Amino acid sequence: MAHPSQLGFQDAASPVMEELLYFHDHALMIVFMISTFVLYIIVAMVSTKFTNKYILDSQEIEIIWTVLPAVILVMIALPSLRILYLMDEINNPHLTIKAMGHQWYWSYEYTDYEELSFDSYMTPTQDLMPGQFRLLEVDHRMVVPTMSPVRLLVSAEDVLHSWTVPALGVKMDAVPGRLNQTAFVTSRPGVYYGQCSEICGANHSFMPIVVEVVPLEHFENWSSMLLEDA
Repeated sequence: MAHPSQLGFQDAASPVMEELLYFHDHALMIVFMISTFVLYIIVAMVSTKFTNKYILDSQEIEIIWTVLPAVILVMIALPSLRILYLMDEINNPHLTIKAMGHQWYWSYEYTDYEELSFDSYMTPTQDLMPGQFRLLEVDHRMVVPTMSPVRLLVSAEDVLHSWTVPALGVKMDAVPGRLNQTAFVTSRPGVYYGQCSEICGANHSFMPIVVEVVPLEHFENWSSMLLEDA
């Protein structure tokens, strides 16, 4: 999780989020160069006394300021379309999880197992352990194995919700009566936090999401333990 004083995005924990960060930096540099060039033109026009009487009738300038913005837009559009394609690509997922939004908690169902499902509520402030984040910790985390493609099916039972984990580059709306699908691959173990990103009612701010990424053998032990308890 990013430090509160850190400006910008959280550290990437998935390949898609890494691509999103690269695209952000790419687009930001283009905007920076355009802003610098426009500022230079403004300063030059204000500070100089020289004029060009042909500046109002120049076919070359018309061509340049028509073609150049088109080239810049293509430079931004091509990487953006590539990332959109990568975000929608789902190939042979190793695990499928159904996330259902309720007012105001999440329930998770591991569809590859017969009876592996649980509800995930926010941990009250008085029950927090040392090192846990207020308003972000839950009583049951969604556990996934690292370096494994995970397909996430998202829906809601009452109103609009949104399953969002910034570090994973995942944001999917949960719509009642509709099953949306997304996928992600985690690149390293860790605990990643998110929150519902739709204004879903009075307790909208108390609907956190916690994804715990563990090695595959630890995930198998965790799932076996839950199945035995069930």
